Amino acid sequence: MPIVKVADVDFRYKNIWALRDISFEIRRGEFLGVIGPNGSGKTTLVRVIDGIITPEKGEVSVSGIAIRDMKRRDLARLVAVVPQDSAIIFPFRALEIVMMGRSPHLGMLRFEGESDLEIARRAMEMTDTLSLADRSMDSLSGGERQRVLIARALAQESEVVLLDEPTAFLDIKHQVEFFSLMKRLNREKGLTVFAVTHDINLAAAYCDRIMLLKEGRIHSVGAPGEVITELNIREVYETDVLVDANPLNGLPRITLLSSTLSGQGSRSEAGAAPQL
Repeated sequence: MPIVKVADVDFRYKNIWALRDISFEIRRGEFLGVIGPNGSGKTTLVRVIDGIITPEKGEVSVSGIAIRDMKRRDLARLVAVVPQDSAIIFPFRALEIVMMGRSPHLGMLRFEGESDLEIARRAMEMTDTLSLADRSMDSLSGGERQRVLIARALAQESEVVLLDEPTAFLDIKHQVEFFSLMKRLNREKGLTVFAVTHDINLAAAYCDRIMLLKEGRIHSVGAPGEVITELNIREVYETDVLVDANPLNGLPRITLLSSTLSGQGSRSEAGAAPQL
């Protein structure tokens, strides 16, 4: 049985359809990546799975239970989210933010204990944020805040983590470290990961399967080599690219053709093209 099932989901913002006829399953222990241009419905899909918004049609279930029938606390024990951006209104310390991830596991009258603090500290160690524990969130850089939010999701100890462009504010070092961490947790702990990203090359390197969205619909889904093709990228992103095999792992690698930039037909040097 899949851990997450999305069946015939439609969603719209007033008169604008964001998702149409979305059906797919996330296998338990899978690392599923979602790519697509701006406005293709990626963030909306994350919010539907997390139960933040309710689809106009269709159903989402987690561990065989429709999320509409679940209490918010029960769903949070199963699903954690790292959003694109999260406004922190009050000047909480980084450790306090991470400790908030423990709230689904606490009873109405129970406060955090030493074991909760240890889980939070361990999550901060994994995300290289323990040194920021006593810093106010409003004193941190965008990348540091994002890593703290990632630590909060890890401290939640849910079975599924939804990542909505989690590396958008991170430098290259922390992008690679983050995806390597999630892949290690995926393999060693059986964590199920659903990752929305604009970085197609990162998705190809770390995800078991890729889902490509176009205008709120699933364009294609499958192994990275099946989805990340020149034809698919051209059709969805309306951009000419070269897709070849990464010499280190054989996985698909995208290079933006320099003709897109300069009107000439050569490829960009060494594949160091702008990310899509």
